[in-house]
Amino acid sequence: MKRILLRSGKSPYDVVSVERALHEDVFATNAGNLIFSDAAHKILETPRAEVVSNGISTRVADAELINNEYDAFVVPLANAFRPSFERQLARLTQLITKLRIPVVVPGVGAQTGVNYSAERLRPMKETVYAFVSAVLDHSASIGVRGEFTERYLRDMGFRDVEVIGCPSLFANGPRLDIREKDAPLGPGARIAVNGSHDAVRKHKLGQIIDRAHARYPHLRFIGQNLSDARQLHWRDLSHPNAEMTGIPTHPDHPMYGEDKVRVYIDPVTWVEDLRGFDFSFGSRIHGNIAALLAGTPATVLCGDSRTLELCRYFDIPHRMLPKLPGDTDPADLYEEADFGPLKRGHQERFDRFMGFLEKNGLENTFSHGDGGAAFEARMSALAFPPGVRPWIGEDAAAMGQRLNWLQTRLAELGAQNTELKRLLAKRTVPNQRSTYQRARSAVGRPIKRALRGAR
Repeated sequence: MKRILLRSGKSPYDVVSVERALHEDVFATNAGNLIFSDAAHKILETPRAEVVSNGISTRVADAELINNEYDAFVVPLANAFRPSFERQLARLTQLITKLRIPVVVPGVGAQTGVNYSAERLRPMKETVYAFVSAVLDHSASIGVRGEFTERYLRDMGFRDVEVIGCPSLFANGPRLDIREKDAPLGPGARIAVNGSHDAVRKHKLGQIIDRAHARYPHLRFIGQNLSDARQLHWRDLSHPNAEMTGIPTHPDHPMYGEDKVRVYIDPVTWVEDLRGFDFSFGSRIHGNIAALLAGTPATVLCGDSRTLELCRYFDIPHRMLPKLPGDTDPADLYEEADFGPLKRGHQERFDRFMGFLEKNGLENTFSHGDGGAAFEARMSALAFPPGVRPWIGEDAAAMGQRLNWLQTRLAELGAQNTELKRLLAKRTVPNQRSTYQRARSAVGRPIKRALRGAR
C-alpha cells in the first residue's frame, strides 16, 4: 500500500477536545486550513493509499525518516507566498531538498492586494524561487490557486504551473449542490457572517456586521483565528487581536454576550451547522467555502488577491470589499448572487484537478476508490466537539470542564518541571538555572494566559 504524508494540522479522524486543540493549535492559527487539508485527505485516501498527517511540523531532521516510511509528501498550502510566511517556506524548502520521494503541492497562492501588484512580494522572491524549484525537482508540476499566482510564478521563469484552485471545493467530488434561492431574505433569515481582523480594521466590514446584527436577530458570526477561539473559550485577551473590540469574537461586542458567535475546531461540525443557514457572507474564503459545501448560498467579500483569484477561478459570487458601503445589506448580496457559473463549471474544474493529481502520480477516491464513502462512514461514527461558544453566564458544568483541564495541565507541567530539575542537576554547564527558568516559562505560558482570561 502506498503511504502518503500530508501536511495538515491533524488527521480528520482525530477527535480533539477544545482545550487541547487551542493549547496545541491544531489548525495552525486559522481553522480554515483544516477545510482544505481534510478535503485533500479524503480525496487521496483510496484502497491502495494510506494518508498520514504530519501535524504541520517541518523538521528537516526527519527527512530520512520520511524517505524511508513514505512514498509521497503532499503539501496543500493557502497563501504561502506572503512575507509573514517566508521563514516557514524556507524551512519547507530545506526539508524538500533532502527528500527522494515525490513532493506534490495542490493549490498554493500568493497574497497581495486586489490590484494584483507583486511589489510587496519582491523581498521574498529568492525564497519563493527556491521553494518552487525544489518542488518541481520532485514533481511534474505545481498547482496554484488562481490567475495571479500563475502569472507571479511564470514571471519568474517557471512553466510547469497549473491553475487548479483549492482542494476544498472538491471535497464532494464532481457534485456541488447549492440550494436554489427562493424568497428574499427577511428579518427571520438565518445568516452566517465571517471576517478577519484586517477586514474590520481596514474596511467597513465592522459597520456591515453591526447593521446586519440590528436587522437580523438570527445573525451568527463565525470566527477562524486561534485568538478568536481563545477569546470565546477562555476569555483570553492576551493576543494583540484583543485590541479590536469591534469584532464579534471580543467579549465586549454585543454578539458575544448574545451567544451569536462560534469558532469550529473540525470542518465536519462547521459544515453541518451551516446547513441550517439561509445565506453566508464575509471576507473569509474558506468560511464561505464551508457554506457552499453545506449547500448554503454564499458571497465572498474580497479584500486581497488570495480570495479574489479563487473566486474568479471558481466563479464564486463575490464583491470587492474596499468598495462596499457600510450600510450594505446581506439581503442585497443574496439577491445579486448568481451560482449558475459556479455549478456549471464545477465538473470541468474537478476533471482538471484530478488530471493534476494523476500527472503527479497520485490516485483519488473518486476515480480509483469508493468516492469517499468509507471516509464519510468513518467520520459519521465519531463524536466531534461542537463549535466553540462564548463563555458567558455562570454555567457550573462549563466552568468545571475548563478548570479540570487546567488542573490536569498544571499537574503535567509540575511533572515536567521536576524532570527538568533532575536533568539539569546532573549537568555542570554555565547558566543552567537560566536554562531551567526559560524552559519552565515556555511550558507554563499558555496556562498563565488561560488563568488570566478565566478571572
